[in-house]
Amino acid sequence: MGSLKKIVAFLLCAVLLMGVMAGCAQKEPAQETTSENETTQTEVKANETETTNETKEPVVEKKTIKFWNGFTGSDQETLTKRIEEYNAGDHSATIEMEIMPWDTLYEKLATTVSSGEGPDVVAFSFQRIGTYAREGVIVPINDVFDNGVDKDVIPAGLLDNLNYGDDVYATPMNLSTMMLYYNKDLLAEAGLETPPANWDELSEYAKQLTKVNGDIVEQYGFGIASHVTVAMWPVLLWTGGGDIVDYSTMTSVLNSDANKYTMTYFSDLIKEYKVSPAVAAGADIDTLFQTGKCAMYMCGPWAVAGFQSAGLNFDVAPVPEGPGGAATLGDSVVLCMTANGEENKAEVYDFMSWWNSKENQAAWVAPTGFAPTRTDMAEEIKDNHFISAFSSVSNDAHFYLPKLTNFGEVEESVLTPMYESILLGEATVDEALQTADAQLNELLNDQ
Repeated sequence: MGSLKKIVAFLLCAVLLMGVMAGCAQKEPAQETTSENETTQTEVKANETETTNETKEPVVEKKTIKFWNGFTGSDQETLTKRIEEYNAGDHSATIEMEIMPWDTLYEKLATTVSSGEGPDVVAFSFQRIGTYAREGVIVPINDVFDNGVDKDVIPAGLLDNLNYGDDVYATPMNLSTMMLYYNKDLLAEAGLETPPANWDELSEYAKQLTKVNGDIVEQYGFGIASHVTVAMWPVLLWTGGGDIVDYSTMTSVLNSDANKYTMTYFSDLIKEYKVSPAVAAGADIDTLFQTGKCAMYMCGPWAVAGFQSAGLNFDVAPVPEGPGGAATLGDSVVLCMTANGEENKAEVYDFMSWWNSKENQAAWVAPTGFAPTRTDMAEEIKDNHFISAFSSVSNDAHFYLPKLTNFGEVEESVLTPMYESILLGEATVDEALQTADAQLNELLNDQ
């Protein structure tokens, strides 16, 4: 009996032991499977990471270039579109543009740049290059012509006025020239088939085109702005063979024989022959021309659109040549790099290069009427008569007081009073030129 109990107990232990062993045998493969899955998942994730790193290009953040200008008028829309196109292109920078009145820009520019704020690039009249260069607001860009801007196609007169001292400080943004506007209907009515080509023809045409009823002049043959807007007078001095300043010596050349002849010639047209209104502002001449009360006058391209809208039958021609040959007034808004922009010099140069490209200039001048800043765009502008005309005289362009840092004072204190004193009969030509010459030399001492 005892032996039987021992046998049963042994068998029970054996069964239990076999169950335990079976359970252990089933768990081991499960552990191996889990380990394999973890390894596989790790490898997949690693492969995915590796693949992602290989195919995803690194993101390069564009720099921001701040650009200030004063194009608050009709040109603003066109300029905005040009900047939007630049920003959409393949460039390393985004242009952040701020437009404000020119006076505001000039007031804020120096102080903001000196404090490390303000723009990287600024646009203003070329006449202010010297002022801001001397103050350190703008900095030299002598290597800009080796970095995309083609100086060989910039009109010669304009190229010479991008400097201050021995350094380049600017690239051109636009170009304006001055031409003779003439009313085609009024010339045809007087039997004149072509516009005057020289001073002799100009005076004869002006006399024929002037209509007088008693003491009232109903139609002027030629208009000269002599008050407030005096841009026409330098053109007359240049075509007469004279000038205002000798920049090689920084002395006045107002009191020259050439200038005496010019001032006498044109003051006689106003005072003696009465073919031009006396002491009129530029806006007055605009109105007279648009209303058919002035047959000829000189102006820039900005007047074209208004006269076209008014339905005026007009055209333009080169300023009549005088003893000094052909000349016109050149004016340009330029792009300059401020002291803030030096750290982004490559991006600033890229913007300047793009602005002066054929493609951008063509898109800029078509709606604005400016002449392009390049001399190799005859094909691109051939279908626009007036742009082609103003561009055709760009190489005859002279620039008004380009090397002076106090040009505003020279104009207001010396030149305008000189013109008006002659035309109002307050001084003779000789007296007015002598006085202005002495005054100008005093102001030139401050350069």
